[in-house]
Amino acid sequence: MSRFLRTTVLLVLLAACGGGGGSAPRNLDNACSIVSQKPQYLRAMQRTERRWGVPVHVQMATIYHESRFVSDARTPVRYALGVIPMGRQSSAYGFSQALDATWDEYRQETGRRGARRNDIDDASDFIGWYMSKTRDVLGISLTDARNQYLAYHEGRGGYSRGSYRSKTWLLRVANNVRERAAMYRRQLQSCR
Repeated sequence: MSRFLRTTVLLVLLAACGGGGGSAPRNLDNACSIVSQKPQYLRAMQRTERRWGVPVHVQMATIYHESRFVSDARTPVRYALGVIPMGRQSSAYGFSQALDATWDEYRQETGRRGARRNDIDDASDFIGWYMSKTRDVLGISLTDARNQYLAYHEGRGGYSRGSYRSKTWLLRVANNVRERAAMYRRQLQSCR
């Protein structure tokens, strides 16, 4: 076999093996299905619940609305004149859609310097860290998925200023987070 052909075959095999790392579980409306397909997700979220107190169902609903469980999710690219790429809408990335600066703060405060946003263990821990600080600063219960999500999305300062009040789309999403968290909680009780 020629060197060119061997190299081509090797590259095709590597490309075939490399994809799919960011793929989400199927049937995201069923918590039991999610944890059946990805048991490591449940283990990560249970560790976070033990460490930070944020219930698994609240974490799951947040991740669903942030990334649909896609590990390498990114915000859309912005375009000038409809065709010239101008970069992404924000630095949000991964399961938790954490911004660069907030992720750096998390890694600094927790000592988890090697944490990665596309790793479910790290993303789940980040959500726990962020929401527990939100409880401490703003007094929002860790079981209050709706208001925790509003503070998560807007930042604690934005939440304090009420920036979400004029965003009807965000209020609708936050209500959906609350409903999804309640649905996941009921489902998890039946599949554990």
